[in-house]
Amino acid sequence: MRLCSACLLGVKCRWDGESKPNPQVIALSDSEQLIPVCAEQLGGLDTPRVPQEIQGMSGEKVLDGKCLVLNKDGTDVTREFISGAQKVLKLAKEKNIKEAIMKQKSPSCGCGKTYDGTFTGTLIDGDGVTTALLKRNGIKVISEDDF
Repeated sequence: MRLCSACLLGVKCRWDGESKPNPQVIALSDSEQLIPVCAEQLGGLDTPRVPQEIQGMSGEKVLDGKCLVLNKDGTDVTREFISGAQKVLKLAKEKNIKEAIMKQKSPSCGCGKTYDGTFTGTLIDGDGVTTALLKRNGIKVISEDDF
């Protein structure tokens, strides 16, 4: 059993109200239980929603209070991101989950790369907020690109 970004399984929960179905992940769900999660929705954000990005740093820095997650309109959504990440972690602990497959580049789920906060499509090294929290708690996180 693993956690999985819900959008990879075809759930329309992304910021734009769409999904990003991944054929390999969907095929895996035929043989293994994948628990779909969307930390942004769990944190109380609507779908669709204004795009959000971590401001120039990583999810770890967000968790440490050293940077913010802002949406493109400038609204601070850091609290919602942390809340959603905590809810995903709680579920992982309740289900004794040791691994998660998360959506690459997302400010929540990004694994290794996220956008830089300028809303220009520029990527930087770092994890999203939820991925950073899962890793801090010993849960292995891979992206759909590494699957």
